[in-house]
Amino acid sequence: MTQSIIFTNCKEVPEEYNPTPATVSVPDWYKNLESYIGGKKDTDGKGGTLATAKRCMPLFDAIVSGYILYTYCDLVISQRHEYGKINGNTHPAFEWPSLEPLSFHPKEQLPEHPNGEAHEIQYPKWNNAWSIKTPPGYSCIFLPPLHRENSMIIFPGVVDTDTYHGLINLPFVLKDPKMEGLIPAGTPIAQVIPFKRDDWQMQFGDSKDISDQKKSETKVRSLFFDSYKKQFRQSKSYR
Repeated sequence: MTQSIIFTNCKEVPEEYNPTPATVSVPDWYKNLESYIGGKKDTDGKGGTLATAKRCMPLFDAIVSGYILYTYCDLVISQRHEYGKINGNTHPAFEWPSLEPLSFHPKEQLPEHPNGEAHEIQYPKWNNAWSIKTPPGYSCIFLPPLHRENSMIIFPGVVDTDTYHGLINLPFVLKDPKMEGLIPAGTPIAQVIPFKRDDWQMQFGDSKDISDQKKSETKVRSLFFDSYKKQFRQSKSYR
């Protein structure tokens, strides 16, 4: 059964920066990658093939799952700060032309984040323009866009978007703490993947599960080309 996810523009963001299915925003490095080394669909003489990561369905499914949120105005980053140098170091300063895309969290709220060394004073937060609504029982996980170049690395989070319909803002750190330059409007900033909530209980497998594992590995090795895709992969659709 097809479910609906509703994105509502709450800041009058220009239409060209609307969210899109992730399939619309496949990164160029993936598009340009040949499916087989040397462009030749062939075996490698050792029981394997010349396939590249282009034929890896788990990687592809990660790239195209869910929806992409984009920056909706330019953001300029420079290495200065209105409070001057701290501990002898400069710190990122942010400028933008409109729409107030950023707010900030004091560093004391998260003093020990593993990627927070560039932000000794405060963490920047992208003010998301989109309210998101999912059907009852469905939440969304917010991730940095998967397998894409990201200058702004958002803090991943899960939001119960069936009950909470407010704006979900996106704290982030800079991938390069010393970055200077322009992050243009229309840059992918987050990947939103809806999922159905279930209760889970961890268990450990037994001999039957080991047998199932061996059967799967035997089956996947029965074909040279696209075996996982043909025999195991389930279709997924985000429109």
